[in-house]
Amino acid sequence: MSNEIRNLEPKALWNKFADLNAVPRPSKKEARVIAFIKGFGETLGLETLVDEVGNVIIKKTATPGLENRKTVVLQSHLDMVHQKNADTVFDFDTQGIEMYVDGDWVRAKGTTLGADNGLGVATIMAILESTDIPHPAIEALFTIDEETGMTGAMGLKGGLLAGEILLNLDTEEDNEIDIGCAGGVDVTAERGYHVEEVAENSVGYTITVKGLNGGHSGMDINKGLGNANKILNRLLFDGFENFGLQVAEINGGSLRNAIPRESVAKIIISEIFDEAFVFDMQEVIGDIKAEFKTTEPNLQIVIEKTTDTPQTVMELGVQEGLIRALYAAHNGVYRMSADMDNLVETSNNIARVIVKDGKIHVGCLTRSSVESSKFDLANALRSTFELIGCEVTISGSYPGWTPNVASPILEVLKEVYEKQNGEKPHVVACHAGLECGILGTNYPDMDMISFGPTIKGAHSPDERASISSAQKYWKFVLEILKKIPIKE
Repeated sequence: MSNEIRNLEPKALWNKFADLNAVPRPSKKEARVIAFIKGFGETLGLETLVDEVGNVIIKKTATPGLENRKTVVLQSHLDMVHQKNADTVFDFDTQGIEMYVDGDWVRAKGTTLGADNGLGVATIMAILESTDIPHPAIEALFTIDEETGMTGAMGLKGGLLAGEILLNLDTEEDNEIDIGCAGGVDVTAERGYHVEEVAENSVGYTITVKGLNGGHSGMDINKGLGNANKILNRLLFDGFENFGLQVAEINGGSLRNAIPRESVAKIIISEIFDEAFVFDMQEVIGDIKAEFKTTEPNLQIVIEKTTDTPQTVMELGVQEGLIRALYAAHNGVYRMSADMDNLVETSNNIARVIVKDGKIHVGCLTRSSVESSKFDLANALRSTFELIGCEVTISGSYPGWTPNVASPILEVLKEVYEKQNGEKPHVVACHAGLECGILGTNYPDMDMISFGPTIKGAHSPDERASISSAQKYWKFVLEILKKIPIKE
């Protein structure tokens, strides 16, 4: 890894981030990073424990003069979203993230950066290791599996923490202070299908949608970005309606909380429609690119004739139902909040579509800050896919975080921010899923707030962290720790 990262200011923060990014830490596979953080705490001689689900808690006593302040829980999650460009050769299970500096940004080479939530983790590590940062008593809470189910936060038992204030370091605009977030639920549709032999005089094609921005399926859902699964399905729909296109395989999207950037289908067409099909597809592609020319200027839709024509395809009735259901299934913003300006209340991301070997899998992540609206949309999706014979599972529900505008720690952060920056911060709720709502179920009296440095393109290979923002954020964190209220 280049020393240019370690030489960035504040060095304490960037060095810990570099240490962390050398450790592979995919969601559901956090054993190495758990051991890394546990060893870090033990090496410092601090009280360190790993709970039964894998969360790591490290406790540090107050520095002199701040012993009478309330105990603060500093919280971030250890796992990261793993996405890479199709032409990037990289093994997230064995390799550390390869970073570089690009002007004011730290980026990764063809992969996600892990600044979400690695910069939060690195912040806490730097504070725990410091000998000259004033702070009250600290309980550092490093949760696992935030990105694919929030099982770490869900599994954290009451009584392990004594802190009265929780600072969640997991938001991505440095001028915002978050006081609420959306909850979420997974909607998964599955069914089997019979395969049919491909008729003689058929030709095979591969249709590939790629080059999309992707991004966070909560924070970026209102930006008009393309969803590769929905775009691909438009092509399949047109090809089926006009030329009897038949589907052999579909492989679209990846993670439930990432807007799909790529989707690929293997299809066949009768040889008699070959030329007309290609001509028609180019017209459809032109229309789609025109629609997305502003938000997705790098969109590519490639149709290539294959030398190895598929030998089997989906049975026609099931294929027709699937294509129509994917067309009908809602993707994107479902409802805006009536209570907070510019806040998405409810949305859905059609994250994963797999058709292969006689099985269909469609995975969605539905988000909402209103529980009834979350399940309203989930049930709409369920109904859509049940109409074509799918078994639909609604699972992994986690609650949102209800805003508390009277939060005492909010007043502290507002005062510090305005004094440091000469302007008021934006107090917001976000459409992402933060762990605060879940943690509040077992710690209902804990005063919680969320903030962080500016990170763009989270959950995509375009993820990047602002260097100047990290400096601003670090200064903000250190001053907050000095201003924690006195114990009552």
